[in-house]
Amino acid sequence: MSEIIRKLRVAAYAVIIDDGRILLSRWLGPERPRWILPGGGIDHGEDPYDAVVREVFEETGYHAEVRRLLGIQNVRGPLNRDGEDLDYHRLRILYEAAVVGGELTYEVDGTTDQAAWFPLEEVPALDHVESVDVGLEMYRTRPLDGRIPRFT
Repeated sequence: MSEIIRKLRVAAYAVIIDDGRILLSRWLGPERPRWILPGGGIDHGEDPYDAVVREVFEETGYHAEVRRLLGIQNVRGPLNRDGEDLDYHRLRILYEAAVVGGELTYEVDGTTDQAAWFPLEEVPALDHVESVDVGLEMYRTRPLDGRIPRFT
C-alpha cells in the first residue's frame, strides 16, 4: 500500500463577464480538456492579485484589471495522480476582473490551449470544471463572508 502524500495548491482565478458573456480557458486536464476560469497557481512569494493578472494574460492574451475579491473556494479530497495517492487540498482565490487591453490569443506549451467567450446561458452545457460554477455563484450572490455552500 502506498503512502498518502499531502499536497496543497493555492491558485488565483478571474471571473470576467462582459456583455452577458464569460471568458474561459480550456484546461488540458489529465482526463480530457475542460473549460475553466482563466487563472492558475501562485508562484512562491507572488501576491495572488498579481498572479491572477499574470495568469489571465498568459492564458488569454488579455490584460486584466482586478475589480474585487469574490471569495475563496476550499476543496479537499483524495486524488490519484500518476500512481501517487494524494490528500489534495486546493485553495482557489476568485476575483472579479475586467479586460482592459490586449487581444485574444492562446497559451502555447502551457496547461491551456484555447480561450473563448461564451454566453452565460451556454455555460451549463459546456464540459467545465466546478470552479466555473462556484465563480459564477460568487459573482451573482456576492457573499459577504466570501464563501458559498460546498458544491458536490
